[in-house]
Amino acid sequence: MKILITGICGFVGSSLARTLTASGDHTLTGLDNFIRPGSETNRDELKSLGIKLFHGDIRNASDLEVLPAVDWVIDAAANPSVLAGVDGKTSSRQLVEHNLSGTINMLEFCKQHGAGFTLLSTSRVYSIPGLAELPVEVHRGAFRPAQGSSLPRGISVDGVSEDYSTLAPVSLYGATKVASESLALEYGATFDFPVFINRCGVMAGAGQFGRPDQGIFAFWINSHLARRPLKYIGFDGQGHQVRDCLHPRDLVPLLHKQFAKTDCPTDHRVINVSGGTSSAMSLRQLTAWCDEKFGEHPVATEPAPRPFDIPWMVLDSGKAAQTWDWRPETPTLHILEEIADHAQKNPHWLDQSAPF
Repeated sequence: MKILITGICGFVGSSLARTLTASGDHTLTGLDNFIRPGSETNRDELKSLGIKLFHGDIRNASDLEVLPAVDWVIDAAANPSVLAGVDGKTSSRQLVEHNLSGTINMLEFCKQHGAGFTLLSTSRVYSIPGLAELPVEVHRGAFRPAQGSSLPRGISVDGVSEDYSTLAPVSLYGATKVASESLALEYGATFDFPVFINRCGVMAGAGQFGRPDQGIFAFWINSHLARRPLKYIGFDGQGHQVRDCLHPRDLVPLLHKQFAKTDCPTDHRVINVSGGTSSAMSLRQLTAWCDEKFGEHPVATEPAPRPFDIPWMVLDSGKAAQTWDWRPETPTLHILEEIADHAQKNPHWLDQSAPF
């Protein structure tokens, strides 16, 4: 199968490329604009694997004209920060151009070539008010839904399911992904090519470009090891907020199943893909792990929350298990060890992948 991965030199795109190449039976092509600090570090390795790389930007339709025809597109190109467009580092227009206009260009590419399309979406498509106001309690250094409390439809102790609302507000970032999902499904139905939407939990692993808004596990471990300042922000200022954790390579078995079953029902095409509750960890628990691994390092507190922060975000991927027989394979502790090993071998990684 001929596969095109957009954003191939980013952390997720490059991880998928390595794993897909190792699995054989695929010819990979990649597209990247290399604007993400650190992405250049993946170029030579991917080329050595026989992957043909194109320097281009999905926001520019003309950049796609030189790409070869493929059987499938995996869209991993996006600005992945929930603060994008409001943090002063990117404009709202840039965010929309990256995450929505770029998706439209890729859908037109799939329409032209009759290629399948997989959109790597996000947990941040889910409506913020119900999540921000979720009744929580502290258990073993981490928030969890308060026992005996009434939870919104689509949220349970197992996490946020696909049945939970995607109505605004979801952040500008989340809105671009919700709109991209809808357009992708409409394009697929109208022009008869297969489309899958994989809403991913927090991605993590070695070589991730650690930033607090885009790669919290890698950022925290690298910062702790380097004895850089760390801070618990928001809620009680004690680091009890929780996220799940997923290694990108664990997506590949699911992708193979989706490639092979293009005629599945519509309600199987949008799924959560995450490490779930077994992978969930608070910043305080992550700090304790780092303290044991590297020695203690103090963390400052700032109780005032940032825009769009939520206390507990764990995706329920039960539907993926039921409909696709998919489950994550890499335990969270293995992911943390992998990141730590990379951090120890690359002590200046945060500088290499810093935005400025």
